[in-house]
Amino acid sequence: MLKNWAVVPTCLPLVRRRCHACESERFRASGKFRVNAHHKLLDAWLLALCITCEETAKLTVLERVNVRSIRPELLDRLHNNDPGLIAELLQNRAVQRRNRVSLDWEGAWRLDTGGSDGVDDEVVDVSVRFAARIPVRTVRLIADGCGLSRGEVERLIVEGKLVSGVRLSGRISGDFTFTLKR
Repeated sequence: MLKNWAVVPTCLPLVRRRCHACESERFRASGKFRVNAHHKLLDAWLLALCITCEETAKLTVLERVNVRSIRPELLDRLHNNDPGLIAELLQNRAVQRRNRVSLDWEGAWRLDTGGSDGVDDEVVDVSVRFAARIPVRTVRLIADGCGLSRGEVERLIVEGKLVSGVRLSGRISGDFTFTLKR
């Protein structure tokens, strides 16, 4: 029996970055952009607030870009503080590298298993789809989805009763499938 699971975000992740005011290492997206013009050049930042002291940090989105080279719909989304654009930019690898930040997804996602029917079958094939690039430990994901302890999942992997085309130890953030044999 084939089961379909989905890992979906429930809110925006926190941004890992050191606060220069209080030494905290977590920021939350404020939901606002700042756009600044220098003649025909634009800068745009996503504003983030320290979760401890509320200090504002600017995450660079655009830097000294000619106004004519920016798509009008992107400029409109920046001016309107589009929440969808905020989510896209937070997950954009180039934006993360440019600002030297990473994302903290703890408590910002959930696993939709579509119910527990079929998990008790002899052989269960599960297809896991990620709605966003959320790094999750595969052992934790399988344990949560099947209602097992992490130790039991690790034992099933060692015994060869839990198999997959991907490595089941460590973190994964992309779609994969696995088979559980009871």
